[in-house]
Amino acid sequence: MEAILQIDLVNKSYEATKAVNNISLTINKGTIFGLLGPNGAGKTTLIRMITNILQADSGSITLNGESNANQRMFKIGYMPEERGLYKKMKVGEQLLYLAQLKNLSKKEAKERIDFWLKRLEIEDWASKKIEDLSKGMQQKIQFIATIVHEPELIILDEPFSGLDPVNTNLIRDEIYRLREEGATIVFSTHRMEQVEQICEEIALINKGEKILQGSVNNIKQDFKENLFSIKTYNEIPKLETPTFTYKKHNTKEAVVSLNEGFKSNDILKAFAETDAQIESFQEILPSLNEIFIKLVTG
Repeated sequence: MEAILQIDLVNKSYEATKAVNNISLTINKGTIFGLLGPNGAGKTTLIRMITNILQADSGSITLNGESNANQRMFKIGYMPEERGLYKKMKVGEQLLYLAQLKNLSKKEAKERIDFWLKRLEIEDWASKKIEDLSKGMQQKIQFIATIVHEPELIILDEPFSGLDPVNTNLIRDEIYRLREEGATIVFSTHRMEQVEQICEEIALINKGEKILQGSVNNIKQDFKENLFSIKTYNEIPKLETPTFTYKKHNTKEAVVSLNEGFKSNDILKAFAETDAQIESFQEILPSLNEIFIKLVTG
């Protein structure tokens, strides 16, 4: 796959604190990429360097081969966790102002704003002041401001904060659609279940350093512990076998750990030789939350 964002050995310090330490990342075009890490890990500092809010002390950042930060910023849409709307301005005026800052003409900006207000079903709010909107409604306005100039790279920091389930699904569908139309999404959040639903690749940052990067599926495979769940319609037997070790055993369910030198089919074979009526058999993969906790606390 072709890379859109290349970060090479980037560093940023605040006095004696190393906020970002020699981080290198490659993000491919057309992906939804999760940037993860605990509070204070360096995610926001890294994002601010990508968007030219901060200057790196050393290292390089290129977007589609463009290293000029002033040119790069017009190809990026950034929705920060701390929202940046002017409370006293009306919605339509605010969006028009922000769109023109991204080099859109007044006519083009109005057309795109009207399109997005209707698409997100909030066209009736164009004349309302930001301060009169709910947190969730402000979130939708911030989302429009982020993508109205059709950026190649969209960076969303906690995009679902304050949204109810219906609007969360609405914004999530738009993220998928933008990706299908060619945009690349960088998604930063503390909500691991959302990362598993949305992201294809992730990087985990802790204490200013990258400690993990890869596809969600591959990372889960790397951290699996060869655990399997077996459920039966009738009472499940407890076998004495060299094939596996029981981790949990209930009336109709067992969790077993596959022993070295055996394959998962050997577990099924062992139960098939009993009276067990198998309802389901599946490998247990760790959640991203479990992997996150293991790596960060470790």
